[in-house]
Amino acid sequence: MVHILGNSNSVFNHFIAEIRDVNIQKDSMRFRRNMERIGEIFAYEISKHLSYTEKEVTTPLGIAKVNTVNENIVVGTILRAGLPLHQGILNYFDGAQNAFIAAYRKHHKDGSFDIQVEYVSSPELTDKILILTDPMLATGASMALTYKHLLQKGKPKHTHIVSVLASIEGLDYAKKHLPSDVTIWLGSVDDELTAQSYIVPGLGDAGDLAYGTKL
Repeated sequence: MVHILGNSNSVFNHFIAEIRDVNIQKDSMRFRRNMERIGEIFAYEISKHLSYTEKEVTTPLGIAKVNTVNENIVVGTILRAGLPLHQGILNYFDGAQNAFIAAYRKHHKDGSFDIQVEYVSSPELTDKILILTDPMLATGASMALTYKHLLQKGKPKHTHIVSVLASIEGLDYAKKHLPSDVTIWLGSVDDELTAQSYIVPGLGDAGDLAYGTKL
């Protein structure tokens, strides 16, 4: 199942507009904070699809019965661009465990590239809810490969893939290469993917905008 939050009018689209805006992007702190707020909204929407149990809470005046989340959650992210988005989701699922994956594009002289996964740090995932984040779903290959590597840590009960922006090509690839027990959450889907696999209009390099350019 695919959910595209930007298709509905809400303050969510205000944050999407700001992370795309070339002038606002000059403020890296604001870019990170907007990514974080987008993550918080994704977390709230995902929470509507989790299991709940009733809990009794003692107040100063009595006992209140409240439904609370009854899931073991792991929030995972692809370094480094996904960190602000990860933090936003963790703000809402603050009891979650965490996973981190180092993946990058290894470019070749002919302009092609391979996805390399160098490092995976993750708890056991069996029967847990995995929320896997990467701000850009360009080709979809990084996400599919990352998911495959994480399966070495166990089979999640359900996986939620979270990306702020996707290309049509990337979304199609993800739907073909990820299993049916995966839900995809997106902010917006853009039409074009360049020969260098950049989303257009997109927003640029999310990692550079959040943390500065790299060599």
